[in-house]
Amino acid sequence: MLIGSYDYSLVLLSLCVAILASYTALDLAGRIASARGVARSLWIVGGALAMGIGIWSMHFVGMLAFSLPIPLGYDLTITLLSLGIAILASGFALWLVSQPELPAWQLGLGALAMGTGIAAMHYIGMAALRMQPGIDYDPLLFGLSLLIAVVASGAALWIAFRLRRDTPYVRVARAGAAVIMGVAIVGMHFTGMAAANFAEGSYCAAAGSGLGSGWLASLVVVVTLAVLAIALLTSILDARLEARTALLSQSLARANAELTELALHDGLTKLPNRLLLEDRIGQSILKVQRNGGHFALLFMDLDGFKPVNDAFGHHIGDQLLVAVAQRLRANLRAQDSLARIGGDEFVLLAELRQADDAASVAGQVVSLLSQPFRVDEHELRVSTSVGIAVYPGDGSNQQELLINADAAMYHAKGLGKNGYSFFERSMNTNARQQLQLLHDLRAALERGEFLLYYQPKFATGSERMIGAEALLRWQHPQQGLLTPDRFIGLAEKTGLIIAIGDWVLNEACRQMRLWYEQGRRDWRVAVNLSALQFCHGELVESVRRTLDRHGLPANCLTLEITESTAMHDVNASLAILEQLAGMGVDIAIDDFGTGYSSLLYLKRLPANELKIDRGFVRDLEHDGDDAAIVSAIVALGQALDLRIVAEGVETRQQQAFLTELGCDSLQGYLLGQPLPPEHLSAA
Repeated sequence: MLIGSYDYSLVLLSLCVAILASYTALDLAGRIASARGVARSLWIVGGALAMGIGIWSMHFVGMLAFSLPIPLGYDLTITLLSLGIAILASGFALWLVSQPELPAWQLGLGALAMGTGIAAMHYIGMAALRMQPGIDYDPLLFGLSLLIAVVASGAALWIAFRLRRDTPYVRVARAGAAVIMGVAIVGMHFTGMAAANFAEGSYCAAAGSGLGSGWLASLVVVVTLAVLAIALLTSILDARLEARTALLSQSLARANAELTELALHDGLTKLPNRLLLEDRIGQSILKVQRNGGHFALLFMDLDGFKPVNDAFGHHIGDQLLVAVAQRLRANLRAQDSLARIGGDEFVLLAELRQADDAASVAGQVVSLLSQPFRVDEHELRVSTSVGIAVYPGDGSNQQELLINADAAMYHAKGLGKNGYSFFERSMNTNARQQLQLLHDLRAALERGEFLLYYQPKFATGSERMIGAEALLRWQHPQQGLLTPDRFIGLAEKTGLIIAIGDWVLNEACRQMRLWYEQGRRDWRVAVNLSALQFCHGELVESVRRTLDRHGLPANCLTLEITESTAMHDVNASLAILEQLAGMGVDIAIDDFGTGYSSLLYLKRLPANELKIDRGFVRDLEHDGDDAAIVSAIVALGQALDLRIVAEGVETRQQQAFLTELGCDSLQGYLLGQPLPPEHLSAA
């Protein structure tokens, strides 16, 4: 019997190839498990080629490591057949571990099929020697090699199935498993080699015409390593690409979720916005139509929010809105929905057992928001006006219900604020009129529909005209001449008062320039500032530019602000008034006696003039209290060295009384009604 020997360097090389092939197979199993469609099929085919070549290469290098004392060669056709069997077995294995589940019976059948394929590869590869006489195999070792092939295949399939998902340290686990699988495959091969017996006098029929063994080992190893490296690198790069794609997909999903959140929620308070509210109203309508019942829309508008926003700044205003939202949300019932639909407007969608229950919910909301808020060390107080629209009854869809609840809210404001009002059909007419008036107001400035009337002021005693107060009028194309009480509220609510106020200031100074050129150099023109205009950051610069534009001395202009506006934030008011006074502009405190009347703060304001409110003047002749208040105001003004102006003088008795008290100037219908400037000049 011929005795064979081994080149142990090639044996070690075959073991390394087996381990590398096993790791590549495990990695490819992971790629196949995550692939879909055509890509999955391509990975199985490519993986079968790489894994089959790797396993066959281990077998073939192991055979090349074996030598006999006779020349050896390998039949090309039979060798290629063994390679094809290795590829087919590898493809079957990869397909099997890519299935969603791998039950025990399927694992057993797969191990048997794959083990048979590997054994067939080995023994067909041995047949490529074409030994004469044929190779005699030891039955015990032959059976043991088959058993090792089946067990190793089963273990390989189970390991590949378990390690196909990307988990922490999966590559380390695959490396360890690859070593075990490689040792098992090599063990099967060399067990099969040990089973082979070569009779004395045997010769290899393929020695002359077949593949030689001198250079073949190096070629097979180089080609195999190239194939395995390409497969492994492709798998790793694809895994990274997939991971980046998954990361990008997650980022896109998060971005979409954030965009959806932004599209459906208010950015400041995080409450649902109008779009989401309308959707929920639609769902509630369907629910009531299906199951019966009621729900109400409570349209809330904060009373006193704009003065807070103007006095303390938008930052504090925003914090106040957040605090309002948090308070309302904290007291929300589970079945109700709260939304912010813009500015200081909130809407509560409340499910009701009975339609009348809406009054109880509205009362709770009014009470809740009437309590003070603590915002950035400021104690702020606002209230709310609530309009209520109930479904069914007050609208058939989302838009009608919101419009009607809004109309009811305006009605509640008209009743004195800090309360609620149910919708009534008559409110629609008023609401439409207000909307039309607002639409017209937005265009009035551009169309030049505003004009100024001037009510003269007279020196007490001599009845000499010393100036006039500019009073805004709107020449509405349909409704005629409108006084400020018809539209100033809308202008303040929408912020249009800033642009309108700038126009009034400019027009009054333009007219004063004409009077100045006519020799009326002792006159002053008075302009009222709204609270919003007074707190506007551009006020001082706007006044300076206007005076410069018309070449007007600053002392020809008197700016009138209400006592409440001046005292709302005394420090901020002082800063603005001191800048105006520094320019030489006169400052008048309008409606004195109706607001704070704080002597402590009044003496700090750089004012030149006090105006006694017409409410005190009206009943001077009949009300002793009003007479006493007027006397006190005059005495106070004289003590502080301020000019005293009394407005609303309509009778000779009022004129005489105010003159005797020592008022500096008088204003009222008795002395002169508001007139266009050309009529005033003629007078």
